[in-house]
Amino acid sequence: MAQFGPVLTAMVTPFTSDGKLDLDAAQTLATHLVSNGNSGLVLAGTTGESPTLTHGEQIDLIRAVAEAVPDATIVAGAGSNDTAAAIELTSKATDAGADAILSVTPYYNRPAQRGLYNHFAAVAGSTDLPIMLYDIPFRTGRKLETSTILELAQIDNITSLKDAAGSPAETSHVIAQASAGFEVYSGDDSLTLPLLAVGAVGVVGVATHWVGSEMAAMIEAFSSGDVTKAIELNQLMLSSYDFESSDDAPNPLPTKALLNLMGVEVGPCRPPLSPAPEDLTSRAQTVLNEIERSRN
Repeated sequence: MAQFGPVLTAMVTPFTSDGKLDLDAAQTLATHLVSNGNSGLVLAGTTGESPTLTHGEQIDLIRAVAEAVPDATIVAGAGSNDTAAAIELTSKATDAGADAILSVTPYYNRPAQRGLYNHFAAVAGSTDLPIMLYDIPFRTGRKLETSTILELAQIDNITSLKDAAGSPAETSHVIAQASAGFEVYSGDDSLTLPLLAVGAVGVVGVATHWVGSEMAAMIEAFSSGDVTKAIELNQLMLSSYDFESSDDAPNPLPTKALLNLMGVEVGPCRPPLSPAPEDLTSRAQTVLNEIERSRN
C-alpha cells in the first residue's frame, strides 16, 4: 500500500476574481477532490501557484484544507531555493496540520549535488513529518541525481519521491536500489502507467482534478494484474494529459478553466500566468465532453 494512498492531486489554489486567496473555495474544492477518487492532496506546489503565494497564504491554505478533509492525506508544499526559508516554511506547515512535506529541488541557483543533499537533509531534520522529494529538472534547472536520491533515502523521514524527471528507465534504478519502504510517485500524469510498470506506487496528478476516479481505477487495475484494463483507462485520459498544460496555456490555467466550467469555482490564475487564451474554455469543454462520454 502506498503510504499516502495511490492518487494525490496537486491542487490548484482558488482565488477570488480580484486575486485574493479564497479559503472557502479551497475547502470546497478539497472536499470535491476527496469525493472523486483522491486519497490525498498536495497543496501549494507548482500547480497551486506557489511562486505567487506568500508564506502566510501557504500556511493559511494548509490549515484550512486540513480542517476541511481531516481523513485525507495533506502533503504541504514547503520548498524553497533558500535552505533557511525551506526550514522555516516546513516548520510552519508542520504546525498547520500537514501530514507530510513536499520539498522541491532548489531552483534557479542550481546547487551541486552535495549542496542538494545538505539542503534536503537540513529540511528533514527540521520536522518529524515524512518528506517527499520533488525532482522536476525542467522547472528547477538541476536534476536530483539517482545517487543523491539513494543517499537521501537513507534518512528516516525522507520516505518518497515525486518523480517528474521524465525517465522511467532511470527511475527504475532508484526503485531497485532505494532503502526498503522508499516509494516513488509519478509527477507526470502521462508517465504514470510506465512508472507503475517499473515499481512506482501512485501519482501526484493534475488531470486528477477531473479524472481522479479513472486514475484510481487504472492504478487498481494495474496493481491487480489487469494490464489490458489499465491500458484502456490510460487511453481514455490521453486528451486530459494533453490538455493540462501547453505553451499558450501553461499549468494550471487549463485546470482552472475546466473546474470553473464544471461549476467548481476556483477563479483565475495570478499574474504572470493570466490571462487565459480566449478559446481555453471551449478546449476544456471538448475534454469534459469526451470524459463524460466515456463514463456513459
